[in-house]
Amino acid sequence: MADRRLGVAIHGVGSVAYAHAASWRKNPHVEIVSVSSRSRASAQRLADKLELNCTVRDRFEDVLKDDRVDIVNISGPNHVHAEHGIASAEAGKHFMIEKPMVISMAENRALKDAVERAKVKTVVSFVLRWNPLFDNLKSLLASRVIGDLFYVEVDYWHGIGPWYTGWEWAHTYKTGGSAMLLAGCHAMDAIRWFVRDEVAEVSAFSNNIKGLYEYPANVVAILKFKNGVIGKTSTLLDSDMPYAFNIDLAGTEGTMRDNRLWSKKLFPGQTGWAAIPTIMPDSGAVEHHPFDAQMNHLVDCIRNNVESHCNVADAYHTHEVCMAIDQSIAAGGQTVRLPLA
Repeated sequence: MADRRLGVAIHGVGSVAYAHAASWRKNPHVEIVSVSSRSRASAQRLADKLELNCTVRDRFEDVLKDDRVDIVNISGPNHVHAEHGIASAEAGKHFMIEKPMVISMAENRALKDAVERAKVKTVVSFVLRWNPLFDNLKSLLASRVIGDLFYVEVDYWHGIGPWYTGWEWAHTYKTGGSAMLLAGCHAMDAIRWFVRDEVAEVSAFSNNIKGLYEYPANVVAILKFKNGVIGKTSTLLDSDMPYAFNIDLAGTEGTMRDNRLWSKKLFPGQTGWAAIPTIMPDSGAVEHHPFDAQMNHLVDCIRNNVESHCNVADAYHTHEVCMAIDQSIAAGGQTVRLPLA
Protein backbone atom coordinates (compact mmCIF):
# COMPACT_ATOMS: atom_id res chain seq x y z
CA MET A 1 0.00 0.00 0.00
CA ALA A 2 2.84 2.38 0.83
CA ASP A 3 4.37 1.96 -2.66
CA ARG A 4 1.52 3.39 -4.72
CA ARG A 5 -0.82 6.34 -4.68
CA LEU A 6 -4.33 5.73 -3.39
CA GLY A 7 -7.18 6.52 -5.75
CA VAL A 8 -9.84 8.92 -4.42
CA ALA A 9 -13.37 9.17 -5.79
CA ILE A 10 -15.38 12.24 -4.83
CA HIS A 11 -19.11 11.56 -4.88
CA GLY A 12 -21.52 14.41 -4.23
CA VAL A 13 -20.59 17.85 -5.47
CA GLY A 14 -21.95 20.45 -3.09
CA SER A 15 -19.85 23.40 -1.94
CA VAL A 16 -17.95 21.34 0.64
CA ALA A 17 -16.73 18.92 -2.05
CA TYR A 18 -14.58 21.67 -3.54
CA ALA A 19 -12.78 22.06 -0.19
CA HIS A 20 -12.43 18.27 0.08
CA ALA A 21 -10.94 18.02 -3.40
CA ALA A 22 -8.50 20.85 -2.75
CA SER A 23 -7.23 19.02 0.34
CA TRP A 24 -6.92 15.63 -1.37
CA ARG A 25 -4.80 17.26 -4.08
CA LYS A 26 -2.22 18.34 -1.51
CA ASN A 27 -1.52 14.84 -0.24
CA PRO A 28 1.36 13.18 -2.14
CA HIS A 29 0.04 9.68 -1.46
CA VAL A 30 -3.29 10.03 -3.29
CA GLU A 31 -4.73 11.08 -6.61
CA ILE A 32 -8.30 11.96 -7.51
CA VAL A 33 -9.38 9.41 -10.12
CA SER A 34 -13.14 10.05 -10.19
CA VAL A 35 -15.68 12.83 -9.57
CA SER A 36 -19.38 11.97 -9.59
CA SER A 37 -22.74 13.40 -8.65
CA ARG A 38 -26.44 12.99 -9.34
CA SER A 39 -25.84 15.66 -11.97
CA ARG A 40 -22.98 14.88 -14.33
CA ALA A 41 -22.80 18.59 -15.19
CA SER A 42 -22.07 19.55 -11.56
CA ALA A 43 -19.37 16.87 -11.36
CA GLN A 44 -17.82 18.18 -14.55
CA ARG A 45 -17.80 21.74 -13.17
CA LEU A 46 -15.73 20.63 -10.17
CA ALA A 47 -13.31 18.66 -12.35
CA ASP A 48 -12.93 21.62 -14.72
CA LYS A 49 -12.49 24.23 -11.98
CA LEU A 50 -9.76 22.24 -10.22
CA GLU A 51 -8.28 21.03 -13.54
CA LEU A 52 -8.59 17.38 -12.56
CA ASN A 53 -7.63 14.72 -15.06
CA CYS A 54 -10.14 12.12 -13.90
CA THR A 55 -13.27 10.21 -14.84
CA VAL A 56 -16.55 12.11 -14.47
CA ARG A 57 -19.67 10.10 -13.68
CA ASP A 58 -23.30 10.32 -12.56
CA ARG A 59 -23.75 6.73 -11.32
CA PHE A 60 -22.45 5.76 -7.88
CA GLU A 61 -22.44 2.07 -8.72
CA ASP A 62 -19.87 2.77 -11.44
CA VAL A 63 -17.62 4.43 -8.86
CA LEU A 64 -17.63 1.32 -6.69
CA LYS A 65 -16.79 -0.92 -9.67
CA ASP A 66 -13.67 1.10 -10.48
CA ASP A 67 -10.59 -0.83 -9.34
CA ARG A 68 -8.59 2.39 -9.21
CA VAL A 69 -10.76 3.69 -6.36
CA ASP A 70 -9.42 2.99 -2.87
CA ILE A 71 -11.13 5.86 -0.99
CA VAL A 72 -14.62 7.26 -1.51
CA ASN A 73 -15.27 10.86 -0.46
CA ILE A 74 -18.99 10.79 0.43
CA SER A 75 -20.36 14.33 0.29
CA GLY A 76 -23.90 14.19 -1.06
CA PRO A 77 -27.07 15.30 0.80
CA ASN A 78 -27.61 13.98 4.35
CA HIS A 79 -30.21 11.37 3.48
CA VAL A 80 -27.93 9.40 1.12
CA HIS A 81 -24.83 9.32 3.35
CA ALA A 82 -25.65 6.03 5.06
CA GLU A 83 -26.64 4.33 1.80
CA HIS A 84 -23.40 5.37 0.13
CA GLY A 85 -21.30 4.49 3.18
CA ILE A 86 -22.77 0.98 3.43
CA ALA A 87 -22.29 0.40 -0.31
CA SER A 88 -18.68 1.64 -0.11
CA ALA A 89 -17.90 -0.69 2.79
CA GLU A 90 -19.48 -3.66 1.04
CA ALA A 91 -17.35 -2.88 -2.03
CA GLY A 92 -14.23 -2.89 0.14
CA LYS A 93 -13.59 0.83 -0.20
CA HIS A 94 -12.26 3.02 2.59
CA PHE A 95 -14.24 6.23 2.94
CA MET A 96 -14.50 9.73 4.32
CA ILE A 97 -18.12 10.61 5.00
CA GLU A 98 -19.63 14.03 5.63
CA LYS A 99 -21.67 14.65 8.76
CA PRO A 100 -24.24 13.64 9.64
CA MET A 101 -23.30 10.17 8.45
CA VAL A 102 -26.87 8.97 9.20
CA ILE A 103 -30.27 10.47 10.02
CA SER A 104 -31.86 7.52 11.86
CA MET A 105 -30.81 4.95 14.45
CA ALA A 106 -31.55 2.15 11.98
CA GLU A 107 -29.04 3.69 9.58
CA ASN A 108 -26.60 4.29 12.45
CA ARG A 109 -26.56 0.60 13.37
CA ALA A 110 -26.49 -0.60 9.76
CA LEU A 111 -23.55 1.60 8.80
CA LYS A 112 -21.52 0.64 11.88
CA ASP A 113 -22.19 -3.05 11.25
CA ALA A 114 -21.26 -2.79 7.56
CA VAL A 115 -17.92 -1.14 8.38
CA GLU A 116 -17.16 -3.71 11.10
CA ARG A 117 -17.80 -6.56 8.65
CA ALA A 118 -15.73 -5.02 5.85
CA LYS A 119 -12.87 -3.86 8.09
CA VAL A 120 -12.35 -0.76 5.96
CA LYS A 121 -10.85 2.46 7.34
CA THR A 122 -13.21 5.39 7.82
CA VAL A 123 -13.24 9.01 8.93
CA VAL A 124 -16.42 10.94 9.69
CA SER A 125 -16.08 14.63 8.91
CA PHE A 126 -16.15 16.09 12.38
CA VAL A 127 -13.41 18.28 11.01
CA LEU A 128 -13.10 20.50 14.09
CA ARG A 129 -11.22 17.69 15.83
CA TRP A 130 -8.25 18.97 13.78
CA ASN A 131 -8.82 22.65 14.60
CA PRO A 132 -5.75 24.21 16.33
CA LEU A 133 -7.81 25.49 19.28
CA PHE A 134 -9.06 21.95 19.85
CA ASP A 135 -5.44 20.74 19.84
CA ASN A 136 -4.59 23.30 22.52
CA LEU A 137 -7.61 22.46 24.68
CA LYS A 138 -6.97 18.71 24.44
CA SER A 139 -3.32 19.22 25.42
CA LEU A 140 -4.24 21.39 28.39
CA LEU A 141 -6.86 18.90 29.56
CA ALA A 142 -4.33 16.07 29.32
CA SER A 143 -1.85 18.15 31.34
CA ARG A 144 -4.56 18.68 34.00
CA VAL A 145 -3.91 22.42 34.20
CA ILE A 146 -7.59 22.87 35.13
CA GLY A 147 -7.71 19.74 37.28
CA ASP A 148 -10.60 17.32 36.84
CA LEU A 149 -13.21 18.35 34.28
CA PHE A 150 -16.69 18.49 35.80
CA TYR A 151 -18.67 20.72 33.40
CA VAL A 152 -18.58 21.19 29.62
CA GLU A 153 -20.60 23.42 27.33
CA VAL A 154 -20.34 23.70 23.55
CA ASP A 155 -22.80 25.62 21.35
CA TYR A 156 -23.34 25.89 17.60
CA TRP A 157 -25.02 29.19 16.67
CA HIS A 158 -25.39 29.80 12.96
CA GLY A 159 -28.35 31.40 11.22
CA ILE A 160 -28.88 29.03 8.28
CA GLY A 161 -31.67 29.97 5.89
CA PRO A 162 -32.73 29.71 2.24
CA TRP A 163 -29.42 31.28 1.16
CA TYR A 164 -27.69 27.97 1.97
CA THR A 165 -26.81 26.00 -1.17
CA GLY A 166 -28.21 22.80 0.34
CA TRP A 167 -31.41 24.39 1.61
CA GLU A 168 -33.70 22.28 -0.60
CA TRP A 169 -32.82 19.11 1.31
CA ALA A 170 -31.47 20.56 4.58
CA HIS A 171 -34.69 22.02 6.03
CA THR A 172 -36.87 18.88 5.94
CA TYR A 173 -37.21 15.94 8.32
CA LYS A 174 -36.87 13.41 5.51
CA THR A 175 -33.62 14.66 4.00
CA GLY A 176 -32.13 17.03 6.60
CA GLY A 177 -32.94 15.10 9.77
CA SER A 178 -32.97 17.67 12.57
CA ALA A 179 -31.13 20.74 13.83
CA MET A 180 -28.86 18.51 15.89
CA LEU A 181 -28.04 16.25 12.95
CA LEU A 182 -27.72 19.02 10.38
CA ALA A 183 -25.42 21.26 12.44
CA GLY A 184 -25.45 20.67 16.19
CA CYS A 185 -23.66 17.34 15.81
CA HIS A 186 -20.39 19.33 15.52
CA ALA A 187 -20.94 20.70 19.03
CA MET A 188 -22.01 17.33 20.40
CA ASP A 189 -18.96 15.63 18.93
CA ALA A 190 -16.71 18.32 20.41
CA ILE A 191 -18.20 17.65 23.85
CA ARG A 192 -17.51 13.92 23.53
CA TRP A 193 -13.98 14.68 22.28
CA PHE A 194 -13.22 16.80 25.34
CA VAL A 195 -14.89 14.59 27.96
CA ARG A 196 -13.74 11.24 26.50
CA ASP A 197 -16.66 9.40 28.06
CA GLU A 198 -20.14 8.47 26.92
CA VAL A 199 -23.39 10.27 27.68
CA ALA A 200 -25.71 8.47 30.10
CA GLU A 201 -28.83 10.64 29.76
CA VAL A 202 -30.19 13.78 28.12
CA SER A 203 -33.11 16.18 28.50
CA ALA A 204 -33.88 18.73 25.78
CA PHE A 205 -36.24 21.52 24.71
CA SER A 206 -36.69 23.46 21.49
CA ASN A 207 -38.58 26.14 19.59
CA ASN A 208 -38.98 27.24 15.98
CA ILE A 209 -39.12 31.05 15.83
CA LYS A 210 -38.88 31.81 12.12
CA GLY A 211 -40.77 28.76 10.86
CA LEU A 212 -38.22 28.06 8.12
CA TYR A 213 -37.60 24.45 9.10
CA GLU A 214 -39.96 21.49 9.28
CA TYR A 215 -38.20 20.49 12.50
CA PRO A 216 -37.40 22.68 15.55
CA ALA A 217 -34.60 25.05 14.56
CA ASN A 218 -33.37 25.92 18.06
CA VAL A 219 -32.42 23.26 20.60
CA VAL A 220 -30.94 23.19 24.09
CA ALA A 221 -29.99 19.97 25.87
CA ILE A 222 -28.68 19.05 29.31
CA LEU A 223 -26.24 16.13 29.39
CA LYS A 224 -25.03 13.76 32.08
CA PHE A 225 -22.04 11.54 31.40
CA LYS A 226 -21.38 8.11 32.89
CA ASN A 227 -18.38 9.50 34.82
CA GLY A 228 -20.51 12.23 36.46
CA VAL A 229 -19.50 15.15 34.23
CA ILE A 230 -22.49 17.35 33.38
CA GLY A 231 -22.90 19.61 30.38
CA LYS A 232 -25.04 21.59 28.00
CA THR A 233 -25.21 22.00 24.27
CA SER A 234 -27.37 24.25 22.12
CA THR A 235 -27.97 24.71 18.42
CA LEU A 236 -29.53 27.95 17.15
CA LEU A 237 -30.33 27.90 13.43
CA ASP A 238 -32.63 30.93 13.82
CA SER A 239 -29.87 33.06 15.40
CA ASP A 240 -29.39 36.56 13.97
CA MET A 241 -25.65 37.04 14.56
CA PRO A 242 -22.28 36.05 13.14
CA TYR A 243 -21.35 32.37 13.32
CA ALA A 244 -20.31 31.30 16.84
CA PHE A 245 -18.93 28.06 18.27
CA ASN A 246 -18.81 28.58 22.04
CA ILE A 247 -16.65 26.36 24.26
CA ASP A 248 -16.59 26.33 28.08
CA LEU A 249 -14.66 23.74 30.07
CA ALA A 250 -14.75 23.98 33.88
CA GLY A 251 -12.40 21.96 36.07
CA THR A 252 -11.60 21.63 39.74
CA GLU A 253 -8.51 23.85 39.40
CA GLY A 254 -9.33 26.18 36.53
CA THR A 255 -11.50 26.99 33.53
CA MET A 256 -11.13 27.40 29.76
CA ARG A 257 -13.48 29.61 27.76
CA ASP A 258 -12.82 29.42 24.02
CA ASN A 259 -9.12 30.41 23.81
CA ARG A 260 -8.96 31.92 27.31
CA LEU A 261 -7.38 30.08 30.22
CA TRP A 262 -7.73 30.57 33.98
CA SER A 263 -5.40 28.29 35.92
CA LYS A 264 -3.68 29.32 39.12
CA LYS A 265 -2.07 25.88 39.06
CA LEU A 266 -0.24 26.90 35.88
CA PHE A 267 -0.04 30.65 36.58
CA PRO A 268 0.07 31.13 40.40
CA GLY A 269 0.01 34.93 40.14
CA GLN A 270 -2.72 35.09 37.50
CA THR A 271 -5.02 38.11 37.78
CA GLY A 272 -6.92 37.84 34.51
CA TRP A 273 -7.68 35.48 31.65
CA ALA A 274 -4.66 34.30 29.63
CA ALA A 275 -5.39 34.27 25.90
CA ILE A 276 -4.00 31.46 23.73
CA PRO A 277 -2.98 32.73 20.28
CA THR A 278 -4.41 30.12 17.93
CA ILE A 279 -6.80 29.55 15.03
CA MET A 280 -10.36 29.63 16.31
CA PRO A 281 -13.38 27.60 15.09
CA ASP A 282 -15.13 30.90 14.40
CA SER A 283 -16.34 30.50 10.83
CA GLY A 284 -18.84 28.27 9.09
CA ALA A 285 -17.05 28.71 5.75
CA VAL A 286 -15.75 25.39 4.44
CA GLU A 287 -12.52 27.09 3.36
CA HIS A 288 -11.81 27.78 7.05
CA HIS A 289 -12.03 24.14 8.11
CA PRO A 290 -8.86 22.01 8.55
CA PHE A 291 -9.71 19.47 5.85
CA ASP A 292 -6.02 19.10 4.94
CA ALA A 293 -5.30 17.53 8.33
CA GLN A 294 -8.46 15.40 8.23
CA MET A 295 -7.67 13.91 4.81
CA ASN A 296 -4.02 13.37 5.73
CA HIS A 297 -5.18 11.54 8.87
CA LEU A 298 -7.30 9.08 6.89
CA VAL A 299 -4.47 8.43 4.45
CA ASP A 300 -2.10 7.75 7.35
CA CYS A 301 -4.63 5.36 8.92
CA ILE A 302 -4.89 3.40 5.66
CA ARG A 303 -1.15 3.32 4.99
CA ASN A 304 -0.31 2.27 8.55
CA ASN A 305 -3.35 0.01 9.08
CA VAL A 306 -4.58 1.79 12.20
CA GLU A 307 -8.05 2.95 13.22
CA SER A 308 -9.02 6.62 13.36
CA HIS A 309 -10.22 8.27 16.57
CA CYS A 310 -12.98 9.74 14.38
CA ASN A 311 -14.17 6.61 12.58
CA VAL A 312 -17.72 5.36 12.05
CA ALA A 313 -17.64 3.32 15.27
CA ASP A 314 -16.83 6.42 17.33
CA ALA A 315 -19.20 8.73 15.43
CA TYR A 316 -21.99 6.21 16.07
CA HIS A 317 -22.11 7.52 19.66
CA THR A 318 -22.21 11.20 18.66
CA HIS A 319 -25.14 10.52 16.35
CA GLU A 320 -26.86 8.41 18.99
CA VAL A 321 -26.74 11.31 21.46
CA CYS A 322 -28.13 13.70 18.82
CA MET A 323 -31.04 11.37 18.21
CA ALA A 324 -31.61 10.95 21.95
CA ILE A 325 -31.87 14.75 22.16
CA ASP A 326 -34.43 14.68 19.35
CA GLN A 327 -36.38 11.97 21.20
CA SER A 328 -36.41 14.07 24.37
CA ILE A 329 -37.74 17.07 22.43
CA ALA A 330 -40.51 14.91 20.92
CA ALA A 331 -41.39 13.71 24.42
CA GLY A 332 -41.71 17.24 25.82
CA GLY A 333 -38.33 17.34 27.53
CA GLN A 334 -38.48 13.94 29.23
CA THR A 335 -35.17 12.36 30.17
CA VAL A 336 -33.87 9.87 27.61
CA ARG A 337 -31.27 7.35 28.72
CA LEU A 338 -28.52 5.93 26.59
CA PRO A 339 -27.71 3.68 24.88
CA LEU A 340 -30.92 3.84 22.89
CA ALA A 341 -32.90 0.64 22.64
